[in-house]
Amino acid sequence: MQQHSASRKVAIVSVLVLLAISALAQRNSRPVARPAVTFEEIPAQASKINWTHNNAQSADRQLPETVGAGCAFFDYDNDGWMDVYFVNSGPSDFFTPATPLKNGLFRNNRDGTFTDVTDKAGVAGGRFGMGVAAADYDGDGNVDLYVTNYGPNILYRNNGNGTFTDVTDKAGVTAPGWSTCATWFDYDNDNKLDLFVSGFVFYDKSQNPLCTDPTLQRRYYCVPRLFKPTPSYLYRNAGDGTFQDMSRESGIAAHPGKSFGAVATDINNDGLLDLFVANDTMPNFLFLNKGKGKFEEIGLAAGVAYGESGRPRSGMGVDAADYDADGWQDLFVANIDHEFFSLYHNERELIFTDQPGEIAPSTQLLSGWGLKFFDYDNDGDPDLFLVNGHPDDMIESRIPRVRYREPLLMFENTGRAFKDVSATSGSVFSKVFSGRGMALGDFDNDGDSDVLASNNGEPPLLLRNQGGNRNNWIGLQLVATTSNPEAVGAVITWQAGAVKRSRLKIGGGSYLSSHDPREILGIGAATKIDSIEIRWPSGKVDKLTNLPLNRYVRVVEGEGIRSK
Repeated sequence: MQQHSASRKVAIVSVLVLLAISALAQRNSRPVARPAVTFEEIPAQASKINWTHNNAQSADRQLPETVGAGCAFFDYDNDGWMDVYFVNSGPSDFFTPATPLKNGLFRNNRDGTFTDVTDKAGVAGGRFGMGVAAADYDGDGNVDLYVTNYGPNILYRNNGNGTFTDVTDKAGVTAPGWSTCATWFDYDNDNKLDLFVSGFVFYDKSQNPLCTDPTLQRRYYCVPRLFKPTPSYLYRNAGDGTFQDMSRESGIAAHPGKSFGAVATDINNDGLLDLFVANDTMPNFLFLNKGKGKFEEIGLAAGVAYGESGRPRSGMGVDAADYDADGWQDLFVANIDHEFFSLYHNERELIFTDQPGEIAPSTQLLSGWGLKFFDYDNDGDPDLFLVNGHPDDMIESRIPRVRYREPLLMFENTGRAFKDVSATSGSVFSKVFSGRGMALGDFDNDGDSDVLASNNGEPPLLLRNQGGNRNNWIGLQLVATTSNPEAVGAVITWQAGAVKRSRLKIGGGSYLSSHDPREILGIGAATKIDSIEIRWPSGKVDKLTNLPLNRYVRVVEGEGIRSK
């Protein structure tokens, strides 16, 4: 009996040990939850960015008061650190500021703070500003600024000594009227940067109809539907500091719109950059680059002009990326509340289908402006950040559950769809803002992308990415020698183990804003990048091996990595 009892005890203990080992093995086999990537709001007291947007709000409810302005990350002094630029309103036919207003250029001090150098640099603007597009248009190694306005635009040439010169008239890129977005890209593959400028509506202070509530007691902002569309502009870079207006010859001017955001991408992989343009209260445009300087507008045929109901929506911010890694560029556009935002999946053959998934319910009551696809957690695939805010500050008295100030949104890419992770992405996502422009950039050079957002009539937001660099990465500064200076149109392919990813360097994207031109390639938990291949717009191919991790490198076209 005692022997049987002892044997039984041993057996029971053995079983318990085996069960414990099995449970431990199962627990260890489960993926370990990584801490969430969050965005930390950096207050003005800490960043020293003491600047506020003035939207010229008035009792007359002039339409330009509602659309806000853009912002930019760019390195104006070539020290390797992203500086920031903000666009402000200014004098116009309906607005005389009580005190002078100016745009803002803030130099990065490399310690988390910034210094206002606007006046010293000579980029104060002084007009009713809208958007900004930064690029080295003349290929001299210094990043220039193009500022769009309600009224004549401004091209600031970077002198390379901390100052800029207004060369608008000499360059021939004034673009009269009301301009919104500007996008630098090389549409004719001559290795020089050309310029697309979105035209909004015909407007001046005399064309401001009375829009009221049924009691005629309150005046509201009129919707853009009441105003006539205007043509956009396409300027070809002549290479001598001047541009040729090719709007008519290219076919762009044949399609007047009420255009806000624009992005240059290659939707059919033919090596020619196309344009996706968001329109407000009318069909979106998809300009297919046919080569030889010509574009064909195919928005309706491609399925990106209207919503599912067959009605035009209020398109504002746009972007493009291959979000599901099938090798084809997909498109995104944000709209006003109750219209849903659109994620257009590229089905090839110049056809797109709207597949917003979880983005739709999260944005049903919101109005989207600035937005960008980017790899916020460095796992290798593009995630999505959205800046929101209603254009009408009195909307809350008219439409239930819709608010003027709205929350930011963060969507994580799950492979073939997006998951709303705003609730776990930081306390700033529990706040509300009059959001408009949004720029992307790594201002602290720690290897993950931070966010700059402009608010209508309020101070901007600077958000530091906390934790995106827990995954391994490499940052590329592409230095063209033959291709266009910004390498727009380059295809970057990188491999880490069995995982291979690819990215097209697009032009523009978001709303009225401009982004850090460097490319951060994430590889997740992998400990080595096996190779990177860069197919430059010129056709040259550089293949890189023996790559460092978790640092930025300069890649020179035709030469590979070059130390600074």
